[in-house]
Order: sequence, then C-alpha cells, then structure tokens
Amino acid sequence: MAHSFAHGNHSHTQKKARVRGGGTGGGNDRDRARRVLSQNFIVDGDIVDRVVKAAGHHDLVLEPGAGEGVLTRALAETCGRVIGYEVDPRLAVRLSAGTRDDPRIRVVRGDFLKAPVPREPFAVVGNIPYAITSKIVDWCLRAPGLTSATLVTQEEYARKRTGGFGRWSMLTVRTWPWYAWEMTDRVGREAFRPVPSVDSAVLRIERREQAPDLPGYRAFVEYGFTGPGRSLYATLRTRHPAGPLDEAFAAAGLDPGTVVAYVHPDQWRVVFDRLAPASPGETGESWESWESWETGESGEGVRRASGTGRPRRR
Repeated sequence: MAHSFAHGNHSHTQKKARVRGGGTGGGNDRDRARRVLSQNFIVDGDIVDRVVKAAGHHDLVLEPGAGEGVLTRALAETCGRVIGYEVDPRLAVRLSAGTRDDPRIRVVRGDFLKAPVPREPFAVVGNIPYAITSKIVDWCLRAPGLTSATLVTQEEYARKRTGGFGRWSMLTVRTWPWYAWEMTDRVGREAFRPVPSVDSAVLRIERREQAPDLPGYRAFVEYGFTGPGRSLYATLRTRHPAGPLDEAFAAAGLDPGTVVAYVHPDQWRVVFDRLAPASPGETGESWESWESWETGESGEGVRRASGTGRPRRR
C-alpha cells in the first residue's frame, strides 16, 4: 500500500566572534564580553514564555548558556530542577548569587559540552551559543537519558533540520526513527539585545517512546546520501535489483527521479523496510560513535569518523 506524505535578566546566545585587528574593541568589560562571545540576550518576555511552553514539564533540565537567568528562573517555575551552565564568569557569578536561595536552581560556571550526562531522564533547554549549535545537538543525541532538547537556534539551522526548505539533512534522516525534529516557533531578531544579524527559531528534538531495532538503517541512509547517484533511486540501484527497488519506491509514493535531499524521512523508512533483507548491515559504527558534526559556511555538515580522518558531506 502506498504511503501518503504530503527581561532585566536575560537568557543569551553566545558565539565567539573574530574582531578586526585581533582585539576586542573599546567599551567596558560588559561590552567587550558581548563582542568576544557575541552574547545576544532575549529581552522579550513572551518569547521566554513560548520557549518554556514548548519545552514542557521535566523533573530535571540542563540549560546551556544560562546568562543572567531569565529563562533559568522561568524554567524553575514549571520544572523540578534546573542546572544552568554559563562560561562567562561575570554572568555565572551574578546568576549564582541571585539564585542561591532557590533550591530548584544550580548554576555551574563552565562549558556545557563538558557537563556530565545525568543518569536520570532529563531535558535540555536553552538559548544556545549559535557557533556550537552542531556540537550541542550532537551532545544531546549521544545522551542516553535525554528525553527532549528545546533550543533557540538560528532559523536557518532549524529549518534545514526540519524540512523547512523542502530538503532534509542526513543527520535528521539518520536519527528520525529515534528522534522527532520540529521547528515549533520563529523568533525575530528584534527579540534580542544586541540585535543579531539573523532571525532565530525554537527547535525541538524529542526522543520517541518506542526505539525501533533497525540494524543497517544508518548505513543505508549514509550510502543514500553519499553514494554515486544524484537521485536516491540511482544510488540504491547500484546495490539493489530494479524490481524490488521499484516496488519500494511505489510503496513510499516516491518518484525515482527524486533528488536524495527531497526524500521525506518517513519515505526513507518505507524504502528501507522493503529493502532491508537485501541491505548491507551496520559497519559497527552508529551515529553515537561519530566524533563530531561540523558545520561549514553553507550550513551543511561535514562528519569525521573515528580513525578515518576522512570528511564526508551530509
């Protein structure tokens, strides 16, 4: 059967910025910190409320880039405990002092990417440093206890990961059976101070309740994206007979000429399920074993596998 797929206290984003001449420019310490870390603080309370609503209730929340704590405090009102990570010592000290009497909040001065993974179920919520978005997403996907991640990211990143341009990234397709990706909201640049040069969005990644056992799926998707054909059909035809492949594409409602990036993740699953007995198995690596997902200027990722040192497009 064919399938149819038709704030006085401000949460902030940090990213390291190169300053012309190698310096940090003039101004006071606060201005210099904002320039070096590209701190963009949310000043729209409605946006904070929408992020908290999108995140939902959780017993434990980890927040990257806690800033001065507007999102931290808002999360504490709806969640059990919040652990806020802040690399800017000035902001970390201020937030720690301002929340020391609140048992729901703990502030950690340090790098979220080095945070120990909780053994209990937890969520990640934050207005994250845009320059390390891919690294934070990678950290979240690796964490066994993660239930969801609700992140304020650049709008372009969120749209690329959720099919917003009609295209799907390999990362999204590879993880789709285990994680749902959704852009829940758009955040205009005017919601931040200083005003950034791009708009933002709320990206939600939620672990699915049922984790399917799909040996060979990730290798199948990787080959589909990186193989010799421009279309998914042409690539898979190098490994599968035309008859079964035609049946799989018909079941998924796919035109054989469809370019690989335009294949919906659900369609990938249908094609895989039809071809699985004849598909090569996993090579011993899974997405958790990749060292990093690196983002280039185009926003597309370059992945380096452990021990190979060879980048591949996604």
